[in-house]
Amino acid sequence: MGSAKEDCLGYAARDPSGVLSPFHFSRRAIGVDDISISITHCGVCYAEVVWTRNKHGDAKYPVVPGHEIVGLVKEVGSNVKGFKVGDHVGVGTYVNSCRDCEFCNDGFEVYCSRGAVYTYNHVDVDGTITRGGFSTYVVVHERYCFKIPKDYPLASAAPLLCAGITVYSPMVRHKMNQPGKSLGVIGLGGLGHMAVKFGKAFGLNVTVFSTSISKKEEALNLLGADKFVLSTNQQEMQEVSKSLDFIIDTASGAHPFDPYMSLLKTGGVLVLVGASEVKLSPISLLLGMKSISGSASGGTKDTKEMLEFCAAKKIYPEIEIIPIQYVNEAIERLIKSDIKYRFVIDIENSLK
Repeated sequence: MGSAKEDCLGYAARDPSGVLSPFHFSRRAIGVDDISISITHCGVCYAEVVWTRNKHGDAKYPVVPGHEIVGLVKEVGSNVKGFKVGDHVGVGTYVNSCRDCEFCNDGFEVYCSRGAVYTYNHVDVDGTITRGGFSTYVVVHERYCFKIPKDYPLASAAPLLCAGITVYSPMVRHKMNQPGKSLGVIGLGGLGHMAVKFGKAFGLNVTVFSTSISKKEEALNLLGADKFVLSTNQQEMQEVSKSLDFIIDTASGAHPFDPYMSLLKTGGVLVLVGASEVKLSPISLLLGMKSISGSASGGTKDTKEMLEFCAAKKIYPEIEIIPIQYVNEAIERLIKSDIKYRFVIDIENSLK
């Protein structure tokens, strides 16, 4: 199925070097429930390191990455109700699901019982491999597309579709939107900086934990955190003992967990959104009724709510806009954490 003409231009990795270069391919023909999106911007997520370099051993080359996609609707299928040509639209980390299980029915499609189909490097229901937003256009079932408020800048919206929703969804689920409660954020990258912004918008007292003292100034002044703790400084860590209701752990590198669990109040929860190996003493959980909870991106219900919340509260990710020709350097900088705080590719003006 799908059109045979290779009229979509993207950037793809061909092997585990992860180097991205131009690649022509075809998208499927637009189905009755699909919308075709002319991509204007795409965020650069740490997933781009993982799958282009085959870190999980499951890369299906050529890999066209990108799952923080925004653009304009250029065509709609005959059954499409929610979108019209010209609408501002976003696509996140998944593009299909069974649409029939309890999770899909509750708007938690990312947790689909049969497995959500991810936006790239995944086998879709028709047997084709999904290709992401480092490309000129994409065809997606309308259910997995999100209307972006017209007055919200498209470039700023891109990081919300993965970095934003990945922290927003567990924050709402664990009732972190209660003013006056206290939140700790571990790591200040793409996800961490959004957790700080959402925390402040929810009226929380926010403490940032980082191994890098260079992040202190921006954490407090640019992002508005209430406190900065250098996590390698035991004295500073001791001073915030048992003071936090919640912790969001966005760190991707290995780090000890027991010191952080001791910072939670009784009944406190640490939500893991970064991918570091967890090692801790059972006592860290038992003696304070504490829990560790994992979270993937977020369902369609939370994503819609988050986009409206960001537009209403004027919450914008901190971004650096780049042409796609710079993307390989950008990924090297991302690996070194040399970005405040999310790269966004200007697809519309550079991918030609």
